[in-house]
Amino acid sequence: MSAPVFCLPRADSTNAWAKAHPDRSGGVWAVYTLDQTAGRGRLGRAWAGAAGQALYYTAVLPWAPAQLPALGLLAGLLVCEALQDRYAPGPDLTLKWPNDVLLAGKKLAGILCEGVPGRDKTVCGIGINLCQPAAVFAAAGLPHAASLAMLGIGADAKRDAAPLAEALTDALAREAPMLAAQGFAPYLDRYRAACVNLGRRVAWDGGAGTALDVDESGRLLVAEDGSGTVRLFTGEVSVRGIYGAL
Repeated sequence: MSAPVFCLPRADSTNAWAKAHPDRSGGVWAVYTLDQTAGRGRLGRAWAGAAGQALYYTAVLPWAPAQLPALGLLAGLLVCEALQDRYAPGPDLTLKWPNDVLLAGKKLAGILCEGVPGRDKTVCGIGINLCQPAAVFAAAGLPHAASLAMLGIGADAKRDAAPLAEALTDALAREAPMLAAQGFAPYLDRYRAACVNLGRRVAWDGGAGTALDVDESGRLLVAEDGSGTVRLFTGEVSVRGIYGAL
C-alpha cells in the first residue's frame, strides 16, 4: 500500500506546513505543491518560487534519525533515482555533498531535513526544478541553477509532480527505516558513485584539501592541507569546477 501524499494548491513552505500538521497522517506521509511562496533552503537561504514550474515537497517520517545529515544524503540518492526512472533515457545526475542534485554541473534540486520541535518526527524537504526558464534563475541571482527543461529533459510540472511525489514518498518509506537502523553504510556504494566531490579539491569555512571518501555516517573525509584527514559532517563545501569554484 502506498504512503499517503497530499497536494496543496499553495503553501508558504511545505516544511513549515508539515511541521505545523505533523499528525496529518500516520506512518510516512508527504505533502507537495507547485506554488511555494516562502521556501527556505540550507543556511536559511530563500528558495526561489516559480508557480506551476517546480515541485516543492516534504515527507514526514515518524521517527527522529540520529543523523539528520545522513537522511539528506539518502534523499539526494532517492531524488536521482526517481528522476532517472521518470525520464527516459534517464538524465546523468550527480550529487554534490552533502545534498545538491546536479545535472550538467547545474543545481537541479536541493534538500533540507529538520526535526519537528517537541515531537519524535522528522521532515525531509525537497525542491526540484522542473520547467522554469533561465530568466527565473537569473532574476533570483542563481546562475548555477537550472531546470530539467532548460537542460533538454521533457519535464512538465502538472504532469510529473504527483508521480514524482508518490515515488519519493514510497522510496523514503521503504529506505528510511534501514537508515535509522543501520546508518548510511548500506547506501555508500551508490552515493560514492554519484558524488562529484571525491578526488577533487574542496574548501570550507576554515580549511581546504582533497575529498577522499564518504564514511559510514555520511561524513566527507578530506585530506586537509597540512593537517591530516578531517571528517566533515555538515556545512557548506565548495568543489573545484562546480558552480564556478576554482
